Amino acid sequence: MTGAMMPAGADAVVMVERTDGGLGDVAVYDAVPPGRSIRPAGEDVRAGTVVIPALTRVNPRVIALAAATGHADLTVRPRPRVAVISTGDELVPPGESLRPGQIHESNAPMLAACVEELGADVVHVGSLGDDPDHLVDVLSSLTASSSTANCDAVITTGGVSMGAYDVVKAALRNHGVEFVQVAMQPGKPQGFGLFGPRAVPVFALPGNPVSAFVSFAMFVAPALETMMGRSHERRIVTGVMGHPLASPAGRTQIARAVTTRHGEEWIVDPVVGQGSHFVHDLVRANSLVLVPQEVTAVAAGDAVEVWLLDGDS
Repeated sequence: MTGAMMPAGADAVVMVERTDGGLGDVAVYDAVPPGRSIRPAGEDVRAGTVVIPALTRVNPRVIALAAATGHADLTVRPRPRVAVISTGDELVPPGESLRPGQIHESNAPMLAACVEELGADVVHVGSLGDDPDHLVDVLSSLTASSSTANCDAVITTGGVSMGAYDVVKAALRNHGVEFVQVAMQPGKPQGFGLFGPRAVPVFALPGNPVSAFVSFAMFVAPALETMMGRSHERRIVTGVMGHPLASPAGRTQIARAVTTRHGEEWIVDPVVGQGSHFVHDLVRANSLVLVPQEVTAVAAGDAVEVWLLDGDS
């Protein structure tokens, strides 16, 4: 049978389909050369071969190779366990009716999906009101070693700017999180630090949805991939602007665009809504265009750096 040891003295196999199927006397219809239909020892993996190099991402094929070569256990970096928290008294879960002054919460589901797309685990998704003490209590619970969540990282969104009710900034600036202004648009206000006794990384992102998405791509994704032992690889191409684009002086603009490939050339068309609240145009975009801070206008036909978001365009 397939996979059985060769009988002593045999040097070839005739497939049963080319015989009469006899079990005692067998009629063989085809002559075969030495070595036919034999799997020599070590043909797949020779002794001394490194079968799973360091930093290999474990998937079903890697599991098969580990088991086939007799390895019952692998030393791995576990997927980071990430909590995602949005803040704001005005937030209402999707599906519920809105009263004046309220909006549907979209950032936490979006960021949770971003985390999962990278291959990390989302262990908590929630929304909190504008209560600094409550936020600290929740983070303390999520990052405690006894917690069922036992987070390796926390992402918050909202409450990091200059307003009186910017709850994240008020709550965490005395708990190891530093808040800065980054020379970029969107996503200028940012916070980062290590929270609690376990020094859990906290990424405090802006509350506007496009700002949160861009900030995740810029800062959080590379960090989570590093935690998983991987390098963060962006799909970067040089594109040609199909339409002009204005850019603020002194800040790197990260504009959303629809990028399409025409032969060897990538044509870049910025979406109409570049404001940090335009979720509909964010969905339309399949790329990010980086305009350097010293450039205030890009003309049609100019070359630009493009980060592709969704495979080949």
